[in-house]
Amino acid sequence: MAAARPEPVPPDSQVLSLRRGGPTVQRIMLGTRLRRLRESLGISRERAASEIRASDAKLCRMELGRVGFKVRDVADLLTLYGVHETAVREELLNSVRQANQPGWWRAYGDAFPSWFEQHLGLEEAACLIRTYEVQFVPGLLQTPAYAEAVVRLGHSVTSEDAVERRVTLRMTRQALLSGPDVPRLWVVVDEAALRRPLGGREVMRDQLRHLIEAAGLPNVTVQVLPFHVGGHAAAGGPVTVLRFPVPDLPDIVYLEQLSSALYLDKPEDVDHYLAVMDRLTLVALSAADSVGFLEKVLAET
Repeated sequence: MAAARPEPVPPDSQVLSLRRGGPTVQRIMLGTRLRRLRESLGISRERAASEIRASDAKLCRMELGRVGFKVRDVADLLTLYGVHETAVREELLNSVRQANQPGWWRAYGDAFPSWFEQHLGLEEAACLIRTYEVQFVPGLLQTPAYAEAVVRLGHSVTSEDAVERRVTLRMTRQALLSGPDVPRLWVVVDEAALRRPLGGREVMRDQLRHLIEAAGLPNVTVQVLPFHVGGHAAAGGPVTVLRFPVPDLPDIVYLEQLSSALYLDKPEDVDHYLAVMDRLTLVALSAADSVGFLEKVLAET
């Protein structure tokens, strides 16, 4: 019987189109391609791991894009998988080099916990960001003064320089909402976040004005979930779902906790949270009514 042949691996324009996401997305896309090559040949993960002198667990993390890659390891895997064409090998090995490049956020490495780095890369590459917030205005729509108040709330014993660094990082993240290839941001914000005074009256008034202005952007949708709705599907806390412009990268659910975060990509988990977000958008005020509600809260603040 003829040996199984690997699936063709043409130069991947999908990877090139996601360079905005930096190394995080590069790693995920490269890991996905390597996994598909291995599975198309019926090669076990244990055998592939042995080929690069690694554990099964490490190869699993590589295929999920959760660790960095070594050029030699990927070259050895490509040989095992029968990928010998020079142009294809070089394109994949070049992806390794891109995946190992630091993202822009590395310059702010002291301003965020290690578990947040993956979110920064995913956020940068997403074409749709859906988020529900109950306690704060979402970070992508915060003003500098409001962001400072939030940072001080969570880091009350830190230095002034550290506070400034965290605020600057948050403002830098917001650049993805302007310029070419902007993602769509769809926000559902609980009335509690609008009523909770942070930073003083003028800070809250400026923040509300900013939300109203942001709601007028063509790529931003803001919905308010008012108190009178009562209980709702996302009672457990804030939720963010990120969608990407290529089919090889599944939707990812981001759940932030006090000292860690969960990243969910299993279809059953993603489907559950997508259903939660859909129900929230149905019970929340419409985008037009939400602007009127924000103006009302502004007048009362």
